[in-house]
Amino acid sequence: MSSYILNANVKSRKKRIRKIKTPILEECPQKRGNCLKVFVESPRKPNSAARRVAKVILNSSKRTAVAYCPGEGHTLQKHSAVLIRGGRTKDLPGVKYKMIRGKFDLKIVMGRMQGRSKYGT
Repeated sequence: MSSYILNANVKSRKKRIRKIKTPILEECPQKRGNCLKVFVESPRKPNSAARRVAKVILNSSKRTAVAYCPGEGHTLQKHSAVLIRGGRTKDLPGVKYKMIRGKFDLKIVMGRMQGRSKYGT
C-alpha cells in the first residue's frame, strides 16, 4: 500500500510538442490560393540564381505565404490561381511552400519530353 502512495507523487514525463512546419496549410495536404505578387528572389550565400517565387493568399483562410515555383519558366501573373503544398526551399529564407505544376493557372513545363522530370509531360 505504501508503494502505491509513493508512485502517485512521481511526475510523469511531458510529451514533446511537435512544431508544425507548414502552419498556413492547417494540416491539409494542399490548399488553393491566388497570387498577389510574382517576383524573383536571389538565394543564400553559396548559391547564385534567380528563383521564381510568388506571394499567395489562400482562398479558405485569407492568410498569405511565399511559395516557390519549381521547374523552368512559368506564365504566372497577379490573380493567377495556384495550388500550394508544403516543402521548403533550402536556399531561400522564409519560403516554406511550393506550387504544384499542372494545376489551375500554373501550367506544366513546356518542352520537356523525358519522363524523368517531376514537372514534365
